[in-house]
Amino acid sequence: MSKAVYIATSEPESGKSIIALGLMRMLLGKTKKVGYFRPVIDDFPAGKKDNHIDTVLSHFELDMNYEDCFAITGSEVIHKKTSGLEGEIVDIIIEKYKDLEEKFDFILVEGTDFSGEGLFVELDINVLIAKNLGIPTIIVGSGKNKTVDELVSNLHLAYESFVERDVKVLAVVANKVDPDKSKIIKDSIEKELSNGVLVNVIPMVKTLNNPTIKEIVDELDIEVLLGEEHINNQVANFSVGAMQLRNFLRKLTENNLVITPGDRADIILGALQANISDNYPKISGIILTGGITPEEPILKLVEGLDEIVPLLSIKNGTFETANKIGAIRSNIYANNKNRIYTSLSTFEQYVNIDALSNKFRDFESDGITPRMFQYNLVKRAQKIKKRIVLPEGNDERILRAAARLINLNIADITLLGIESKIQNKITKLGIPLDMKKVDIINPTESNLFKNYVKTLYDLRKHKNVNMDMAKDLMADVSYFGTMMVYMGDADGMVSGATHTTQHTIRPALQFVKTKPGVSVVSSVFFMCLEDRVSVFGDCAINPNPTAEQLAEIAISSAKSSSAFGIEPKIAMLSYSSGTSGVGEDVDRVRKATELVKTSHPELKIEGPIQYDAAVDMNVGKSKLPDSEVAGQASVLIFPDLNTGNNTYKAIQRETGAIAIGPMLQGLNKPVNDLSRGCTVDDVFNTVIITAIQAQD
Repeated sequence: MSKAVYIATSEPESGKSIIALGLMRMLLGKTKKVGYFRPVIDDFPAGKKDNHIDTVLSHFELDMNYEDCFAITGSEVIHKKTSGLEGEIVDIIIEKYKDLEEKFDFILVEGTDFSGEGLFVELDINVLIAKNLGIPTIIVGSGKNKTVDELVSNLHLAYESFVERDVKVLAVVANKVDPDKSKIIKDSIEKELSNGVLVNVIPMVKTLNNPTIKEIVDELDIEVLLGEEHINNQVANFSVGAMQLRNFLRKLTENNLVITPGDRADIILGALQANISDNYPKISGIILTGGITPEEPILKLVEGLDEIVPLLSIKNGTFETANKIGAIRSNIYANNKNRIYTSLSTFEQYVNIDALSNKFRDFESDGITPRMFQYNLVKRAQKIKKRIVLPEGNDERILRAAARLINLNIADITLLGIESKIQNKITKLGIPLDMKKVDIINPTESNLFKNYVKTLYDLRKHKNVNMDMAKDLMADVSYFGTMMVYMGDADGMVSGATHTTQHTIRPALQFVKTKPGVSVVSSVFFMCLEDRVSVFGDCAINPNPTAEQLAEIAISSAKSSSAFGIEPKIAMLSYSSGTSGVGEDVDRVRKATELVKTSHPELKIEGPIQYDAAVDMNVGKSKLPDSEVAGQASVLIFPDLNTGNNTYKAIQRETGAIAIGPMLQGLNKPVNDLSRGCTVDDVFNTVIITAIQAQD
């Protein structure tokens, strides 16, 4: 079941607040704890709040702080985008959202108001947010001042924008439509969208689309002279009182806002008298222009009336004021209970609540997005901090990654090396690494050295290792770091930035050894592609695995996939799919697949299968139509190191995908190897997965 829904629109003034209010009441009737979240809000002056958040929190009395309900402001979004830091925008939003996810059973997420950037840019931001939060969407569009074709086209464009990025659209709402065209609009939208998407049509409701006196006061520099208790009066239209009274009275309509110079006592008194007369419609208020207030006898007369409307004063001229009022948008706000109740009843009248509720129940996310995956890794590592040793303490990439890890409180770090040299390096390079928060050990001068030498001798003497050889080996940072892990002085090790893979993992194979039942150490990369995270194995360790080894790699990779929150659907890759291919290489993959099916029948596995058939749904279904894996594989097992290593590097370089790893599988304690071409991000991510392995 979905734990959230994203309300999105493709334009300003769509009326999505009606949907937000209606959904919140519906959810509170079905779910114990419901949260409200706006990823991006407009900028407000000090003391002002986002109206959407204020209204929802106030009316539904949600147990939430205002600051918890949003992640970032529009100006911050623009600043980060222009600074090339778009990724940080999503990271901030995910972190705030995940905090709420832990506290609430369901979260109602409301998208942006389209008051800032261009429409297509802002639509793309909403798609990006929904995609990275991994939640389904309801799209709201406005039919105001649009033909049927224009409305249908706009909604279809928005729908396609979400679907193309694999964001599930639960429903589409056409709001503010001509009541006479409701049926044709509904039918036209349903023809454009795929089956299963709910379509609801809400007609134009004038009381929801006309501003109130309060909104006009808030928008303009207006002083309330009298009648503040009626400030929520609805303004249906306005008229300018610049003619003789007898002509002006003919212009009055229901809920009319009168705009007149402050010295026109005749218009003021005539409008107020008309308001209490059975022969004229009610007015909503009077705005006195030019900064002129009526003389005291006139005000005294007005104050004594039994029925009064808001009397307002503005410094601007009459026609300038009229133009500004005509441009004011109508909003729903916390104090206007009438409008809130109208919104709720409108939602219940025109939206199929039961069908929408069932959509929430039936929705399950197809997977995890790359940014969500990375966020979850950081949070898991932070929950139970582990000590990770980094033997290559003089390498700039290691030092920069260590600074980030410590600043984010992800892991306790031990660096191997000479402290004075490390200190000089971080000073010279300006690396923000607090030396007080990191342990630095020079292996040969450490008080652990003698005990480690003796332990290594005891473990390897049957291999003809004597004490002098053990001493020489323990002076090597890879052996010393691995021994720290073996002895429990560190929880895991990450090395390989300046050493070969063999140099890094040989000590682990010699005395950390493999887990019971595991005969082969292998590796996986977590490939963070544009829209999904895939597990690639083995791309770093085994050059030419046998069928038995391939089967074991597949099983280990499936376990790693599950441990990191990715449902394993295993594709055993080869140059042919199904039964079509022949030859030693494809037969080896076929045999490995059968071995996995026999030993672990619960696993979803397909092989041999080509890469395109494994990841592309159309290709997969054409080649293997009955497969549970084809087109949706999440764990891809390569037939040999040559294929796997080149493939992961090609994808990483050509697509910009993030490759987290390699993570070694099968060892009793976590030791992981870096590529000598690794980046600071590679070190950072590998330490995180090592820390998580150590938690298990």
